[in-house]
Amino acid sequence: MVVSFDLQTFILRARVLKLYRQALRVAKRAPPHTKGELMQTVRQEMEKNKDCNDKQKIRYLISEGMERLKGLDEMLDMQGH
Repeated sequence: MVVSFDLQTFILRARVLKLYRQALRVAKRAPPHTKGELMQTVRQEMEKNKDCNDKQKIRYLISEGMERLKGLDEMLDMQGH
């Protein structure tokens, strides 16, 4: 089965996957007692929106995810993780 995307969809998909990988990397830095829950939350958020086909909403979700990830990353840095 071959799935074809237009260029815009391909780029958005790549950005979503990049955000997902970054989120998992940051989650792995969390303290052991919260790491599992945080990784599960990242996965749930991605799965919740996996069927979204609205490109504008996808862009918004990527932007929101990047902001949330930035905040989490800064918090972990402050805590020394």
